[in-house]
Amino acid sequence: MVAWFHRVKAPLAKIKRDRVKVPNGMWMRCDRCREIIYKTEFENNARVCPKCNYHYRISAMERIGLLLDEGSFQEFDRDMVSTDPLKFRDTMKYKDRLKKSSKKTNLKDAIVCGAGTINRHRIQICVFEFKFMGGSMGSVVGEKITRGIERAIHKRVPMLIVSCSGGARMQEGIFSLMQLAKTSASLARLSAAKIPFISILTDPTTGGVTASVAMLGDIIIAEPEALICFAGPRVIEQTIKQRLPDGFQRSEFLLEHGFVDTVVHRKDMKSTISKLLDFFGNTIFEKES
Repeated sequence: MVAWFHRVKAPLAKIKRDRVKVPNGMWMRCDRCREIIYKTEFENNARVCPKCNYHYRISAMERIGLLLDEGSFQEFDRDMVSTDPLKFRDTMKYKDRLKKSSKKTNLKDAIVCGAGTINRHRIQICVFEFKFMGGSMGSVVGEKITRGIERAIHKRVPMLIVSCSGGARMQEGIFSLMQLAKTSASLARLSAAKIPFISILTDPTTGGVTASVAMLGDIIIAEPEALICFAGPRVIEQTIKQRLPDGFQRSEFLLEHGFVDTVVHRKDMKSTISKLLDFFGNTIFEKES
């Protein structure tokens, strides 16, 4: 009898294994929770991580597509472009930076303005584009917002502004700072006409945009965990030499301290705004064409 350790093992059968090829771009890793996400699920969830609820930034046109009824958007003032009054240059000439941002986004400046409907409610809308120089507010952005507000007054329809900005555009100096006063004065006229203004704050809403249009809404809505501030937390910590509370200047912190009215998930934003327009009685503001 042959001992088990003397047995000669038969050669292993060769097994042909077909490798399954996974298409590129099918999966992604969340920047926040580091979980692997099915990209189609991510896109269907309005570019929000289904695992941790992290809201990624989206473009102005994507935002308009999520908020407005399909096919209802009509853009105004698309061809307005910034000049270079100060002949400004840092690491790049300002006019070259404008051209680079325009090529990157297919926009002439950092905001898209127009008219449309939300569940058949007529509105005027302005949406910041962060990819265009950080959504900074210069002369063109201020002028387009002002024109949008004036159209809302003339048509007697509510105004909706979606902020996503690093603040005033330093390359235009005092010209950009004057847009804070200009847009605020226009919103005061809108308020005097008793026409609603709904302000939506997304990540980030900072600097001069926060100090003007963003915080002047009759209703102020924020997306979850959006950074909303004038000066950022790093600047404040360096100034006061103290550690700031967890979640400081995020949407939930501002809601707790009364700076915003509500925090709404992106996929619920359209229905929430529609309910607000129902509450405000939007039909009484509509002007017959």
